[in-house]
Amino acid sequence: MTFPQGGPGGPQGFGPGRGNDPRRGNDPRDPRNNMNVPQGNKPNKPWYKQVWVWIVVLVLAALVGLQVNRALAPKTISTQDGLTILMKQPEQLKRATITEGHQTVSLELKSDFKKTVNKREVNYGKRVVFYYVFGQSTQVVKAVEDVTKTNSDYTFNSEVPSESWINILITTLLPMVLLIAAMWWVMRSMGGSQGLFGMGGGADKSRVPDSEIPKTKFSDVAGEEAAVQEVEEIKDFLKDPEKYRRLGARIPRGVLLYGPPGTGKTLLARAIAGEAGVPFYAMAGSDFVEMFVGLGASRVRELFDEAKKHSPAIIFIDEIDAVGRKRGSGMNGGHDEREQTLNQLLVEMDGFDNNTGLIVIAATNRPDVLDNALLRPGRFDRQVAVEAPDLEGREAILRVHAKGKPFVPDIDLHMIAVRTPGFTGADLANVLNEAALLTARSNAQLIDNRAIDEAIDRVMEGPRRHTHSMALEELRNTAYHESGHALVAAAMHHTDPVTKVTILPRGRALGYTAVMPTEDRYSESREGLLDQMAYAMGGRTAEEIVFHDPTTGASNDIEKATRIARTMIMEYGFSTRLGAVKWNSAEPQGDDISNIAPHPYSEKTQEIIDDEVHELVENAHTEAWKVLNDNRDLLDQMVTELLDKETLNEKDLKRIFSTIKKAPERRQWLSDPNRPDSDRPPVAIPEKLRKYAKEAEEREEERIQQQ
Repeated sequence: MTFPQGGPGGPQGFGPGRGNDPRRGNDPRDPRNNMNVPQGNKPNKPWYKQVWVWIVVLVLAALVGLQVNRALAPKTISTQDGLTILMKQPEQLKRATITEGHQTVSLELKSDFKKTVNKREVNYGKRVVFYYVFGQSTQVVKAVEDVTKTNSDYTFNSEVPSESWINILITTLLPMVLLIAAMWWVMRSMGGSQGLFGMGGGADKSRVPDSEIPKTKFSDVAGEEAAVQEVEEIKDFLKDPEKYRRLGARIPRGVLLYGPPGTGKTLLARAIAGEAGVPFYAMAGSDFVEMFVGLGASRVRELFDEAKKHSPAIIFIDEIDAVGRKRGSGMNGGHDEREQTLNQLLVEMDGFDNNTGLIVIAATNRPDVLDNALLRPGRFDRQVAVEAPDLEGREAILRVHAKGKPFVPDIDLHMIAVRTPGFTGADLANVLNEAALLTARSNAQLIDNRAIDEAIDRVMEGPRRHTHSMALEELRNTAYHESGHALVAAAMHHTDPVTKVTILPRGRALGYTAVMPTEDRYSESREGLLDQMAYAMGGRTAEEIVFHDPTTGASNDIEKATRIARTMIMEYGFSTRLGAVKWNSAEPQGDDISNIAPHPYSEKTQEIIDDEVHELVENAHTEAWKVLNDNRDLLDQMVTELLDKETLNEKDLKRIFSTIKKAPERRQWLSDPNRPDSDRPPVAIPEKLRKYAKEAEEREEERIQQQ
């Protein structure tokens, strides 16, 4: 059983564009006027400069030479045929040559030597050769010499072969030359400008990405209005730098975009360049990391040199954590290629002033692992959070991705946004794309709500496994498991409403229970976390109560409850014995040594943490047990309907849970008995805010009723 959560993602699909800068002339000699060529569409080289052409020519020449050599070479005959010619047909011989070492005799005849093989006459020509073994040497030499007695035109010779200087060069130097050429080719492919072993060679411009002027605009970056406002002045500076220079303002040299995967960091960077109409150089952090020290640093220099030639420009480094991690955190003492590349990047970001019009934008999902020198003022002066969108942002993103897609009239993008809390732009784009694919698969013309529902389930839990059939006992077990989750969640006081329960296998889960928040939430209370632990244990508890024999299907639920409990104790300070102390390491270490690094606390503290985590999980288990026993009739009713319908929607669940017996309220928690809570209540919420919230709820209810 799994609980739906927003996965990684972000707005996608706004491809590279091209634009013109009105400040530049039309001089074709100006390289900046050639930057409208999209990446990957470079002018083709002449055919005679293509490497593969010469490779094909050399291979064909070698094949032709081999065939010619075979045609001109003497034909090989058997030893018996050779001795027969020498002894019985001496009048046919013109010349004989004995080659010592090779153990061969070459014969030149006056007429073609012919022989019948398999009832077919074979012509071996006038030049033939045969081999003999060392024991036949005396017989062969005597036969060659005896021909002179009967054939006056005949001559013979003996040769001892010696290696010529050409053969020596071919056999010794050629393999070495080929090996060096192969190594040079590999080094050029991997290292760009460094040549062989990082020495020599000029700058390899093929390793520097082509610039482009994207067509993406800020209007394409839906759902991230706050991030767009943070980078608005960068666009203005690139378009009109004098406006800021007159006021003595210093525009940020670097902007770090951080946030979950798929929230649109790359799209936002492209939009800045598209709005400003400046060249956009994009590289991934992994493109700078090479096997040999110095190659990545050289690539950084080439990138900045190329961008400075076409300034004002934007350099975009995606996944900068691949090269910008904290130095000294690795197992090799901090002298690897990645750290040398980072050093060069730091130097380059200090090596240009604000008048160059060059701005570096980087994106990462892990800002906590970046080196402090990279984040200091003067390098990445501004750090912009690109988070998962809120309700209005999700609706705006859906409108962007809904363009060009045919929907039935009753499709409500707002309701889709309400049902997808935590979804990023990529998830929302995937939802609409999956809905379109499902509609096409069913040969329908319009995307309807059924396709949207299935698409949301696919994005959250994976595709439905139609070929997976469960035994009836296992199906009933799954129904009790999911019903236990839903019933405990509905009985708690600080949980979100249960919107869907299904026993249809999907992805890696045999079924799932959807608990959806009704509004965007950016923090969680202690009571809310305890409720999450309770309904996470609801599935396992239902199996214990009904079957007295739990299954392995609850492993993911136990992991979720344990993770929540450990986070409450070690990060949030929800422990009376340990207090409001963060027990996790404040400074994250590199992934390569995090597993062997010592804990920043004692063994006694570790024992207390384990005891506290165990107590929280067991209390959640007990709460779920009490709720299910108090509502056993509802549990059986829900299982019966699940086995009949396979899926229960929100309306069915509201009907079933209308008579549910709620769990008792927990005792008030105190962080310390010596610090009792105040009896003084909080201030009242202003009436205008209540009125605004009530109007929003009424509009939402009307929308739901119309739906």
